[in-house]
Amino acid sequence: MTHWFHRNPLKATAPVSFNFYGVAGSPSANKICNDLRTTRARLLEMFTDTTCNPEIMKNGTDAYFSLLQGFIAPLDGTTQENKLRFMQNFKWTDTLQGNTPSAQQDAIFELISMAYNVAIWHTKFASRLAGKENVTEVDAKDVHRSLKFAAGIFKHLKEVHIPRLITPAEKGRDLEPRVIDTYIVQCQAEAQEVTIARAIELKHNATLIAALAFETANFYQKADGTLNTLEPECSSKWRKYLQLKQHFYMSYAYCYHGQTLLSSDKCGESIRSLQEAEKCYSRAETLCKEYRQTKGPGSTAKPSEQLFFTKLGGLIKNTLQKCERENGFIYFHKVPAEAPQLELKASYGLAEPISFEFPALSEQCTPEVYATFDLTKGAKDEKAKPKREEEVIKPMKEPDLKPQKDTGCVIS
Repeated sequence: MTHWFHRNPLKATAPVSFNFYGVAGSPSANKICNDLRTTRARLLEMFTDTTCNPEIMKNGTDAYFSLLQGFIAPLDGTTQENKLRFMQNFKWTDTLQGNTPSAQQDAIFELISMAYNVAIWHTKFASRLAGKENVTEVDAKDVHRSLKFAAGIFKHLKEVHIPRLITPAEKGRDLEPRVIDTYIVQCQAEAQEVTIARAIELKHNATLIAALAFETANFYQKADGTLNTLEPECSSKWRKYLQLKQHFYMSYAYCYHGQTLLSSDKCGESIRSLQEAEKCYSRAETLCKEYRQTKGPGSTAKPSEQLFFTKLGGLIKNTLQKCERENGFIYFHKVPAEAPQLELKASYGLAEPISFEFPALSEQCTPEVYATFDLTKGAKDEKAKPKREEEVIKPMKEPDLKPQKDTGCVIS
C-alpha cells in the first residue's frame, strides 16, 4: 500500500543569542545562556538534516527544552512567574503565512513554537519514510508512531501551554485552534491510513477495513471543516488535500462494504455500494487535479498517478464487474436507487495521539544559579538594537520530499 501525504513548510525563526551580559551574574548563569544558544542552533539544524531520526531528535529536543524550562518553571520556591520568562524576544514564522514572523517576548512562546516544529518534523519524517522504496514492517510502524507522536505534541501544546500565553494567538496563525486542531486530526487520519494498509495486506475482514476507511474519511472531513473559515489564499491547497483524501477513503469504505454485502448474498446492494465507490473515486480524481493546480505550500506531485490511488481504481472496477457477473448468473437482484447509508464503527485500529510531556528541568538550573540572574542590570545588547518594522525571515531549506511515481509504503 502506497502513502502520499501533503506537508506544509516548517516554521522558520530568527537567531537568538541569549547574551544577557550583566544580567547573568555568575559563570554558571553564563553557561546556561551559552548552552541555550548552542542547543537551539543544533536543534534547528536537525529539522533539515535527512539523516536525523526520532532518537536523535529526542536527544536534541531534551537538551534544549530542559534548559529553556529554567526560564519558565518557578525556581525561587514560590508560585510566582519566573523572572526570566519575559527577558528574550523570539520571532517565528507560521506554516501557512509566508515569511513574515510573529514575535513575542515570552519563553513560553519559544517553547510552543519550537515544539510545534518538532511535531511538523515528525510528520515530515513519516512522509519521507513512507515514500521510500522497499518499506519494511518496522518502517511502517515508525511511520504510524511518528504520526501519533506528532498528534500528541500538538494536543499537549493546545491544552496545556498555548492557554498560558499572555498575547493570544492571531487569526490564521499556527497557534490558533482552527490550525492546530486540523494538524491533530490530519495526523490521526494519516496514521489510520497505515492501519488500513496493514489490514489489507493481512487480508483482514472486509467489514473491519470498510469501518476503518469510513472513520478515516470522517477524520479528513472533520479536518477540512475546521479550516473552512480560514482565508483561502493560505489554506486552499491544504483543504484540497483533505478533501481528496476524504473522498478517496469514502471510496474505500463503499468498496469494502460492497464486498461485505456480496458475502451476505445482498448482490444488488453490493453493486450499488460499488457504484458509489466509483462516484467517490471519480470525485477524488478531480480533486487530485485541483490540488496540483492550486497555489500554496505543499507538494507538486500528481496524487492520481501514485500507486495508492491507481490500485484502488483497479480494485473497485474488478469488484464491481464480479458483482455484476454474479448478479446476472445467480442473484438477479434489483439494484437500489439510493446508495447504502454507511453507519460503520471500527472496534480496532483507531489512532489515538501518543501522550507527550516536556523533559524535566535541567540540573544546571538550580535556585542558587537562578538567584545570580539580576534583572536590574538590563540586557545591553538587546536594547541597543533598533527594531525593524516588517522583518522577513528566510524559510528553512528543506529537503525535497516529492514522492516517486511507483514507490511507497508496502507493508508485508
